[in-house]
Amino acid sequence: MEAVKNKNRFGTAPVFFTALSTILGAILFLRFGFAVGTLGFWGVLLIIMLGHMMTIPTAFAISELATNKRVEGGGEYFIISRSFGLNIGATIGIALYLSQAISVAFYVIAFTEAFEFGFNYFADSLNVHLPRQVISMPVMAILGITILKKGANLGVKALYVVVGILFLSLLMFFVGNTEFQTLSGGKIPRADMRNMQDFFVVFAIVFPAFTGMTAGVGLSGDLNNPAKSIPFGTIMATFTGIIVYLAVIYKLAISASAEDMLNNQLIMSKIAIGGSVIIPLGLAASTLSSALGSVMVAPRTLQALALDVSFPTAKINWWLSRARSSDKEPVNASLVTIIIAMVFVSLGSVNAVAQIISMFFLVTYGSLCLISFLNHFGSSPSYRPSFRSRWYFSLSGFILAVWVMFKISAPYALGSIIIIISLYTYIKYYHSERQGLESLFANALFQINRNLQVYLQKKGSKKKVKEWRPSAICISKDSFTRTRAFQLLNWISYRYGFATYLHRIDGYYSRATSKQAADELSHLIEIYDTSHNHVYVDTIISPSYTSAIAQAIQVPGVSGMENNMVIFEYDKENPENLNEIIENIRLIKAGDFDICLLASSRRDVLFRNGIHVWINYQDVENSSLLILLSFIISGHPDWKKSAIKIFDICPPEQYGETRKALAELVHSGRLPITEKNIEIILEEPGMTSKSLINERSADAALVMIGFRTEGLKHNGEAIMSGYDKIGTILFINSHGQKEIV
Repeated sequence: MEAVKNKNRFGTAPVFFTALSTILGAILFLRFGFAVGTLGFWGVLLIIMLGHMMTIPTAFAISELATNKRVEGGGEYFIISRSFGLNIGATIGIALYLSQAISVAFYVIAFTEAFEFGFNYFADSLNVHLPRQVISMPVMAILGITILKKGANLGVKALYVVVGILFLSLLMFFVGNTEFQTLSGGKIPRADMRNMQDFFVVFAIVFPAFTGMTAGVGLSGDLNNPAKSIPFGTIMATFTGIIVYLAVIYKLAISASAEDMLNNQLIMSKIAIGGSVIIPLGLAASTLSSALGSVMVAPRTLQALALDVSFPTAKINWWLSRARSSDKEPVNASLVTIIIAMVFVSLGSVNAVAQIISMFFLVTYGSLCLISFLNHFGSSPSYRPSFRSRWYFSLSGFILAVWVMFKISAPYALGSIIIIISLYTYIKYYHSERQGLESLFANALFQINRNLQVYLQKKGSKKKVKEWRPSAICISKDSFTRTRAFQLLNWISYRYGFATYLHRIDGYYSRATSKQAADELSHLIEIYDTSHNHVYVDTIISPSYTSAIAQAIQVPGVSGMENNMVIFEYDKENPENLNEIIENIRLIKAGDFDICLLASSRRDVLFRNGIHVWINYQDVENSSLLILLSFIISGHPDWKKSAIKIFDICPPEQYGETRKALAELVHSGRLPITEKNIEIILEEPGMTSKSLINERSADAALVMIGFRTEGLKHNGEAIMSGYDKIGTILFINSHGQKEIV
């Protein structure tokens, strides 16, 4: 059965010849003379080097990706879609398909240049100026009918014939001689480099010569062994193309003057033996083989897109994905490709479209190199290609592809990017359920995160003076009933700090609690999935609050630095868990942690009413943290229209000293607090701090108050009670003084 299944499949040779025949195409015969005439030998050598600085990394990237997993129908599209996800894959795949389909027209139009002598004869002898379409349209029709009737098998057989003619014409060109060559002694003129200001103009003209390297990959679905044929065929075609290109520009430079090369686009015919016949024949063979390669590959890309349901309606996808039962030829996709090509052939010229084609090919090349780089960097265990490139090859190929797009034509590059973004937006609209991009980038992000954390740990251990910033952790089992703790963590972590929220599940670790943890974590992430959320959310399974705290405070925070702040939360109106929190304060104090007790009120937080900070300037440890943390919280967008107000209660004799010290602190610390927002209240007989706070901060959005753990130990809940007239309160105990500089 396997023999029957694979009897019509191809080996390595079709990949090699499809790629090579596209590489050695119309540009080689029609534009290399112009390029050498304009820039000189060394100038064109630089073009070839730059072009292959993109194509070689891409060839290596394709070879690597093809040997990691079986590449099915669709070639480059299949590789991109299975790496970047179906939505991005479809976006680039549609652009790739259009460039392949339009390339068929480009090559057919170039084919007509082989009959220039005929057009000249009619013009000079009969004064009849025939349009190129008299040849290009029938040729396109014959090519289309042939592919529709006979499929890729005949196309591959025809490839062998046209490639044979192509090599014969090149051989006759290399052995040819001219009077100029005799005079030059077969040496390149000294310093043969000129007009370098036109380098990228010429590069844009000859760039389609570098786009044929991946042509053979499109046959992936018709190969017996893609993992072997794609790498070997693609790399061999690429390096064979380099050798031929170098030989051709050398032969041109020693065989013809710059003027002759600029004035005769078929200058090769003046150099080759029997050139008036063999070079037009070689041009015809090269362009016909390139057109054959493109007309075989493009329908397979379109068919693969349809099989992945890339188009809006089920009928379109079904129709385009159909293949002929006898030979599995994608006849419907071929018909669409031929119609598109025929439309552009009828226009007679695709010079403007050629640059767009180049842009989409560059997008494809860049994408393939980026995929290879991310796979290298991500170091996923599932990425085990038998052929390995190097990450720096892939990265350089991606960067160069983007750079060259803008150097060729910034407007076309921007236009291509806009088209790609618009196409992706539309595809994402009707395939919103598809994912895929995240997994590739996630592996790279994991590696970056790992390396950064190790680096920060090493550097942090060597720093004598460490700048303080909050790295807070909160453990709560009330995640689905009260959200104020998560909100506080979000305020802290938005700009200046880091925060981890652990949802506690009572019980011992088991299959049931593990599944419960996974389900509830997924639900929490969904609830807090907003653009302003910067809190890392996780779950912890523990039989007691104390053991959960002991586990949590021993692990590093999400940033990689040690956690330095523990946040507890309770319901201010019903503080049933406050005793449990107080009992665990001693455990927290065993480490170097700042402690925050958040008394969540059921009153709404009216941000415009600002943050009220109550300090005792003599208590420098708590005061420094209160002021710094209020500033950090106010950095969140929720607080953008609010102000921080500082209150201090002091004896009358200390008023001047306290006022001056606080003003200096705010000024030197560059805090967004004006002096008018600093209020110093003089102590009076019978006055209590709780009564003052209830009076002055009744409407505040958030009230922040310092506390001492010694008082909490002796007085318990009484320290936190008695604030009935105000809303949410954040009680703070600082481990050491924080420098406000």
